Amino acid sequence: MRLRLLLADLRAEPSLAIGAVLAVVLGYLVLAPVAAIVASALRFTRMDAVRAGAKPGDMTFSYLERVFHSPVSIDVFWTPLWNTLSVALCSTILAVIFGLALAALVTSTNIRGRGLLGFLLIIPYMLPSQALASAWITVFKNRRTGGAPGMLEAIGLAPPDWLSYGPLPIVICLALSYFPFAFLLFSNALNKIDTQLEEAATTLGAPQRVVWMKVLLPLLIPTTMSVLLLTVARTLGTFATPYVLGAPVGYTLLSTSLYSSIRSGASGVAAVLAIVLAIFGILMLLADIWMVRNWQRFVTVGGKGGKRDVAELGGLRLPFTAIAWAVFLVAAFAPLLVMLLSTVMREPGVFALSNFGLAYWTGTESQPGVFTSPEILTALGNSLAIAGSAAVLCGVLGLTVGYAVVRLSGGWLAGFLRQVSFLPYLMPGLAFAAAFLSLFAVPRGPIPALYGSLSLLILVMVVTYLPYASRSGISAMMQVGREPEEAGMVLGAGFFRRILTIIGPLQKTALVTAIILPFISGMKELSLVIMLVTPGTEMLTTQSLRFLDYGHTQLANATILIIGLVVMLLVLLLQRITKTNLAGGLGG
Repeated sequence: MRLRLLLADLRAEPSLAIGAVLAVVLGYLVLAPVAAIVASALRFTRMDAVRAGAKPGDMTFSYLERVFHSPVSIDVFWTPLWNTLSVALCSTILAVIFGLALAALVTSTNIRGRGLLGFLLIIPYMLPSQALASAWITVFKNRRTGGAPGMLEAIGLAPPDWLSYGPLPIVICLALSYFPFAFLLFSNALNKIDTQLEEAATTLGAPQRVVWMKVLLPLLIPTTMSVLLLTVARTLGTFATPYVLGAPVGYTLLSTSLYSSIRSGASGVAAVLAIVLAIFGILMLLADIWMVRNWQRFVTVGGKGGKRDVAELGGLRLPFTAIAWAVFLVAAFAPLLVMLLSTVMREPGVFALSNFGLAYWTGTESQPGVFTSPEILTALGNSLAIAGSAAVLCGVLGLTVGYAVVRLSGGWLAGFLRQVSFLPYLMPGLAFAAAFLSLFAVPRGPIPALYGSLSLLILVMVVTYLPYASRSGISAMMQVGREPEEAGMVLGAGFFRRILTIIGPLQKTALVTAIILPFISGMKELSLVIMLVTPGTEMLTTQSLRFLDYGHTQLANATILIIGLVVMLLVLLLQRITKTNLAGGLGG
């Protein structure tokens, strides 16, 4: 009798059952990979056990010793660590300077084309991470690597190694890739500052320079620190740019050292490096959370301020307009133009009309083009299938987590779901991919080995993008009270009918947003999938990297352009559905 009543209650209000199922699923998909990567760092692999005269799975600290204190640790860890920190620091400082300066110009001055610039300046953020590196190689590539020469070398100018490869181009490309992130955060912060503070300073006779130095910049300190920490965290885990521009001269970062360890079969060493990357990511983001909680004295949303008055630049309007547009030209237009030109020129650097054609797109008798290449068409299909499936699952799962957390609010289960669904955000993509590889490379109980299947790529994307979807789901569900659902229960509607006829329509926009955002990220993802793809599961991003490895720069650029086009169309679709504008509020 009690069981029957319990089942009846669960059918009417299954929030607890849904929460319990989600806890089990997320525990396995989020916590188990972390446990697996830690175990891989502390247990002998089969091959290493044979060499050491031990049994596979025996406890060992040899991998820790090899990484931190051995004859090869300088190459495996310490030099890559120094390179990683120096590149991250330099590129982050440049990104913050560019982002803050451009945000100030676009939101607070009368430069020409502010509204259009607000959108154009974030284009580099929509491109795959290897886009700027590929464009750099297209122009500055020298004879150190094979394949087609760079444009400068093709016209007789041989760039030195320090300009073509190594830390300088890596820092420049990463700074240009990440400054749109800083630009968006600074623009948002400037638009939220109470304009009464500026008006008060102006009324007291303070010139615009003093207003910025004494009022606005101090108020932007929390945002600046957040941008610094978040950009460093992103840079620590980046892979494509250091790989493309560092590998030819042996310039290694922690991410590329991790990738090399996986490729060479040193999975124990790779596990240790993955843990180090994860610790760095967690420390950066925890520091950001601490600052957000403790710097409350900088809260400046007063509720009465009006729209920010733009500063009249007078005779400086044209020079500052030229500077802002020059950044767009260097960071977005020039790389896209270079990549496009390389795909329609038979010989690099030859601008004669007879040298232009569509051979790299349509193919020739001996070489298939982009539209006829089986590798590219398969990669395109895989990208759409993997990113699309992951996006739908992520959106539905995120909204389900939001439903369970809100309906179970106040309990330990809701707290567990909220925290565990956010955990993947703390780990760099490459480290999380290594964790998934450790867990799913071999069968474990009823779970088969998933390495080499599309399922593994879909799963890792779902879990990685879940923090965004779950936070969106929680926020959306908090806007919906219990009253509509309770009214449905009074009228006799079952749980699934209430979801389909009440919750679903109310959360339609939130669900679509939670699907399209992971779709966009999935289409341009590389760090997360580079270690998990196999010849049958290549995606467009990984295929473009293969082309760069083989010296087929033109095909790599064409593939990147396809990704960029798909992502931009998805961004425009998202803006249309949500009736928002990425440039909204950033200019006129």
